[in-house]
Amino acid sequence: MKDYKKYYIIPAPPEDIYKALTTEITIRLWTGDSVEIAPIEGGEFSMWDGAIQGKFIQLEPYSKIVQQWYFGEQEELSIVTIKLHEHKKGTSFELHHTQIPEEAYDDIVEGWNDTYIASLIEFYEEE
Repeated sequence: MKDYKKYYIIPAPPEDIYKALTTEITIRLWTGDSVEIAPIEGGEFSMWDGAIQGKFIQLEPYSKIVQQWYFGEQEELSIVTIKLHEHKKGTSFELHHTQIPEEAYDDIVEGWNDTYIASLIEFYEEE
């Protein structure tokens, strides 16, 4: 199992980023894809045609989101923690993803950088 941690700057306030990660219509706008989401603790979600699936463990409006991501029959929980901080250019997006299966690590990191975060940045840069 591997962990991944990185900071990104997204050109929008933390309130907007939080809503973009927890509101169905906004997720559809920045992903361009269907989504199913129940943004409550214990609620499940599915994004990018099921490529990302999991449930919410903790939600602190506008500052922190903790999710469990599902990886098949994996016994150890894969946890994604997102912390949002105000930044002079918008939001400092702190990502910490733990317990990533080794065989999925490169694809997950590429997905975070080239799809997930890149799509968020592009969405807010166009506004």
